[in-house]
Formats: sequence, C-alpha cells, structure tokens
Amino acid sequence: MTDMTRPDSQPEKTGIMRRLPLIIIILVAIVGAFTLRDYLTFDALRDNRESLIAFRDSNYALTAMIFVFAYVAIVGFSLPGATIATLTGGFLFGTAFGTVFNVLGAGTGAVLIFLAARYGFGEKLGAKLEAAEGPIKKIKDGIDENQWSMLFLLRLVPAVPFFIANLLPAFLEVPVHRFAISTFLGIIPGALVFTSVGAGLGEVFAAGETPNLGIIFEPHILLPILGISALAALPIIIKALTGKKDI
Repeated sequence: MTDMTRPDSQPEKTGIMRRLPLIIIILVAIVGAFTLRDYLTFDALRDNRESLIAFRDSNYALTAMIFVFAYVAIVGFSLPGATIATLTGGFLFGTAFGTVFNVLGAGTGAVLIFLAARYGFGEKLGAKLEAAEGPIKKIKDGIDENQWSMLFLLRLVPAVPFFIANLLPAFLEVPVHRFAISTFLGIIPGALVFTSVGAGLGEVFAAGETPNLGIIFEPHILLPILGISALAALPIIIKALTGKKDI
C-alpha cells in the first residue's frame, strides 16, 4: 500500500533541514548571551592576562589557531564578546599579526552565518522580493545595481551592526564571493584600529585603566574611514546623477 503522506511531508522536512543551521545559530546565540557575558569581558582578559601570555609564549602556533577558531565561533554564533576578542588579538599577537588573525576569524565567521541565513531563508525571501512591486522592488533593484558599493558601506560605516551586515546581504541574494571579498577587505580598517588598542593593553593594565573603545569616533580615526566610505559610495552617487546601470 502506497504511503500517500510522503509527497506532502517531504517538502516540509526539506524546509526544516534548510533552516536547521540558522535555527542552531539563533539558539546558541540566545544561550551564549546569558552564559558567556560574564566571561568574554575586559575584566576577564585583565585577570587572566598572565596565563594567556604564558600559554602563548609556550605554544604560539596553537594559541593563534585556538584564537582564530574561537573568533569564528563568536561571530558565527553571534555570541557576545567580539570587541573583547579583537582586543585580545592585539594584546596577544601585536597590531600586525593580531589584525590578520582578527580579520581571518571575523571574516570566516561572517561568511558562515551568511551561508546559514541564505541557505535557510535567503533564496526564498530573495525570490519574493524580486517578484514584489512598488517601493520594496525599487529598494532591492537599487541594492542589486550597486552591490559592491553597498556591501563595502555596510562594513565601513561604524553605525551598522556587524550582525545586520551579515544577514541583510543573505536575504538580498548577494553572491557568496562578493560578500566574502567585501567582508574580508571592508572590516580591515575597524579591525586595525581596535587591534592597535589591544596591542597597547599592557600599559592600560599597568595603569589600572580601561581601554578607550570610543577611539574609532575620534576625528583622526573616523575621518579617514569616512573618506574610504565616501569612495565606496561614489559609484552610487555617479549612477544617481547619470542614470547609468552596471553592465
């Protein structure tokens, strides 16, 4: 006797499996928000700095590997402590190598959550937006025509939350390679600033102070970043003035 329920249940099971990675990320993010917020803090870094340095000195390659994987997990599961992780990268590895490890960890984690969101909801939502009419369709078309510029702006403008910058492109059917390239390159300026702050934490700890995380908004830091953002936005402005589209 033929099971008449299988054709109807198969799409439902497939839909659940497609959404499973993003569901797991959301659940882990919720649990992590309550369980890790007291561990991934500046105080925890200050209290454990000697142990971290000792372990790094004895196992540099292993420390770097663990750090990158930990950063991937923090970003990939949207856990609290990304800023502290960036400071830790600078504190343990210095500005140059710390920036490399921070960008590698944050960029990889961002790509993972992008893929989870796109695999679970992005394609279906993108198709609905494409079939939509009126203002919604115009917004999507505007983003499609200026994807590179918009992607870089999402990364360069400090006001855009990192989590939003990871999810929004997934829902707008941005190609994976464009997202990855714009992410790894776009987060370099901010990562360089906070990593350099982390590299100077030894003096901060010695003085019993806390780092100035608002440094990115100081004119000598913010103005160059805004300048880069203006360059990223230039193609959008030119197209708006000339009415031309990408070929």
